[in-house]
Amino acid sequence: MLRPMTTTDPAARAAPPNEPDPAPDFADVSGLLPRRGYVLAFIVFIVALVLVFTAWRVARDREQRSAQVEFIGRTAQVTELLQQRLVNFELVARGGVSLFASVQRPTAAQWKAYVEGMNLQRRFPSTLGLGFTGYVPQRLLVQLQNEWRDAGYGLLTVRPFGQREVYGPILYLEPRTAANVEVIGYDMFSEPVRHAAMEAALESGQARLSGKIDLLQDKHDGLRSTGLLLVLPVYLGGGRPLSPSLRRAEMQGWVYVPFRLQTFVDTSLAEGHKDLRFRIFDESGGGNALLFETPGVKPRQPAAFLHKTTFEVYGRTWRIEYESAPIEQAVPRMEGLRNMFALGIFTALLLYGIALVLAHTESRARQIAMRMTEDFRRSEARFRSAMQYSAIGKALLDSEGRIVDANPALAAIVGLSRAQLLDQRFDGLLEDEETDAHAQNEERNEEDGVHRATRRLRRQHGVARQVQLTYSPVPGKVGQDITGLVQVEDVTERLRAEARVHALNRTLEARVALRTRELSQANQELEAFAYSVSHDLRAPLRAIDGFSRILGEKYADRLDESGRGYLARVRKAASRMGDLIDALLKMSRLTRSELKHENVDLSRIAGEVVEELRVGEPQRAVEVRIAPGLQVVGDASLLRNLLGNLLGNAWKFTRDRDPATIEFGLADTPGGGREFFVRDNGTGFPQAYVDKLFRPFQRLHSVEDFAGHGIGLASVKRIVERHGGTIRAEGSEGEGAAFYFTLPGGGHGG
Repeated sequence: MLRPMTTTDPAARAAPPNEPDPAPDFADVSGLLPRRGYVLAFIVFIVALVLVFTAWRVARDREQRSAQVEFIGRTAQVTELLQQRLVNFELVARGGVSLFASVQRPTAAQWKAYVEGMNLQRRFPSTLGLGFTGYVPQRLLVQLQNEWRDAGYGLLTVRPFGQREVYGPILYLEPRTAANVEVIGYDMFSEPVRHAAMEAALESGQARLSGKIDLLQDKHDGLRSTGLLLVLPVYLGGGRPLSPSLRRAEMQGWVYVPFRLQTFVDTSLAEGHKDLRFRIFDESGGGNALLFETPGVKPRQPAAFLHKTTFEVYGRTWRIEYESAPIEQAVPRMEGLRNMFALGIFTALLLYGIALVLAHTESRARQIAMRMTEDFRRSEARFRSAMQYSAIGKALLDSEGRIVDANPALAAIVGLSRAQLLDQRFDGLLEDEETDAHAQNEERNEEDGVHRATRRLRRQHGVARQVQLTYSPVPGKVGQDITGLVQVEDVTERLRAEARVHALNRTLEARVALRTRELSQANQELEAFAYSVSHDLRAPLRAIDGFSRILGEKYADRLDESGRGYLARVRKAASRMGDLIDALLKMSRLTRSELKHENVDLSRIAGEVVEELRVGEPQRAVEVRIAPGLQVVGDASLLRNLLGNLLGNAWKFTRDRDPATIEFGLADTPGGGREFFVRDNGTGFPQAYVDKLFRPFQRLHSVEDFAGHGIGLASVKRIVERHGGTIRAEGSEGEGAAFYFTLPGGGHGG
């Protein structure tokens, strides 16, 4: 569809809100421009566009109407083809009714011979066969089953089971395929949709079409399709009773044709209509059931034409909605019309361009002069506005440094009126450079001649102020001999604030240095105290251990069993206290020793630690996986202590595991970094107590279960932190533990 064209009137555009109004003299000059040439060129362009658009619109509408008439004719042909093919189904069914007119009830062989003679599958591929359904009141059902068995057809089982007033079991259905054999005996009269069609055929004596049903053969064939039935009533004698009251009494059954609607539509359409898209709806009884929709992917572009037709077909009301192809396919000549339209637009633009060039050549010189005059006027107006309303003081200076013009902001900073400032030397407002402490803070730019300086300004009847000066040259002349522009910004308060900040920073630095020194002294005193206490405790411990040993050796015969037990517990406690003192001393040395940074091969150290553990317990079978080439920069002895504690813990806490596994490697973190890890499948620990792991003498397992002093992981944390790294732990009780730590320069060696 053609979208409406939009044009923009230049006169309707709003002027920018802050743009100054043009001066009267500019309006007078603009009236001198030869506007008639531009107006004539525009009129030629508009007329050409109107002619091109009108011709294209007429041709397009003609082509669309022609294509729409052709489309509606094709829909009528398709509708007629579908109706004719349904009439063929009725003729086939009436042939079956005629067979009942000649024989009261034909045998299965006679029915088969008739159907084979019709050659249904070749002529009508959408049909599943031709069948007969009996009209059997409940009182005659057993008699029918006996006759069926006596005729040699076997046992007639009516499905679904249950007692009903009237049954409509399928008795004949040919051709005799496996799917058709399975449906023999199905009571179609018990299913609502089939029942409605069969009842309508019984009452009217005419062929009737059912609504949408699920064909019984689809279950056997594994298909999902829309099925329909065309049913005709069969009365005694083959004819229809004249009296409606006698029709039910003389009813024998129904001849019916089951067919798949998808296949029916495909075989009914001629080759010229395969591309036509449509949908079939069943509106019977006020419904709107979709029976069929053309398969395939729906085009992205909307259909060019839509057409809807409604008709009666064997007691049902069908509505078919047709959709044409998109406009490019439905109207093949539309592309040519577009090319014609584009060519017409190009021709109109060419005519307009020729006329515009002629008008533009005449006025170009005047436009250039007028534009230069207006640009100069606006530039001067902007400069004057910047001078007048700027919050920074500004002054124009002549070649001798005298003030030619000054803005109100400068007058306010100096404390003089604008008239008093004029013709004064600007340097006279400043204090002498030799006595000005800020005069040395100058910045010069030799390329553009701009330089800045901080000077002291003498105010009239006021305190001197610190000002930031920016000198810049003014090229040319602005009405008189003006060579420079100076900007004056009062920075007194800012300098005072900076001085206060510097003073506060110096005070804060002194306080931080004092607190740092005090903290360092306190740490040194604590370390000296711990070292001294550890050494001082050894003498009484040795005395306790020695005297208790002598007591046990010399007086063992005088002590009873309880006494000897108490004595053993004393010696054991003294020994454990000695071990704790050794651990405390070792931990103290970790913080006092000086770090020696060097390249350290962690993979080699880990292998040596594991080898020592295997020598200590050769009977254990532990699978240890160590990633190769793991190197860091740090103190080799401390890092050996770190791996010894972590791998030793993993070795200790996996003693009850079979198989026991320990892994040392390098992993990526969620944040994009990398960290080392030591992981095992040992006893593990509750994650809720992870904060206690790295505290000295904190244990999550009893000494009886796992020996230790509770100082190993605290030492590991101190070693990692002394190297500038971090450590964390993850664990689950009974499922193992993992320790992750970072070290400087950690990674794979090259």
